[in-house]
Amino acid sequence: MNAIDSKTKFVLAHSFVGKRTKKECYKFLKQIKDNCYEQIFEIYEKEKYKKVEDRKLIEFTCDKFANYKSAFQKLFYRICKLNFGVPIACKKYNLEHNNNPIERYNGKIKDRIKNIRSGFKNFDDAKYFMDLRSMIYNFVNPHQELKEKTPAEIAEINLELGRNKLLNLIKFVRENYIILS
Repeated sequence: MNAIDSKTKFVLAHSFVGKRTKKECYKFLKQIKDNCYEQIFEIYEKEKYKKVEDRKLIEFTCDKFANYKSAFQKLFYRICKLNFGVPIACKKYNLEHNNNPIERYNGKIKDRIKNIRSGFKNFDDAKYFMDLRSMIYNFVNPHQELKEKTPAEIAEINLELGRNKLLNLIKFVRENYIILS
């Protein structure tokens, strides 16, 4: 499961699971709440006095998987909007909301996993891969759609990684976080 901001293309959360159970969907959306709640609530505070239909709240867009909806209701009821049941080919049907960025990101992950010949030995290996993949996606690789900037640069997260972004990102992580084994 992955979540991407539609404007900045920043990966907000990811989770590698065997099945998308209610519990796993809740844990996944909880990552977003833990990391972004202050910003989400700030927008809600500005909008809460308007009529419900006039509020410009943070919007989540997802496919028709019901466990997303129930987890969303527990975590973001009233403070965000949910666009539920958006089909993959929504541009084709002229729908306002789409999940194209996440489908593209998921496709790239699947392509990369196909090239890993031995696969993952366990879920921890997959988690480390996903963590590294999202860091490279957010901070290292520029995106053509973002005019050759990274999602972190568009989101105004400036770590000043310089020319060798991947090496400097690794150094930054090692210096600023304690890695538990």
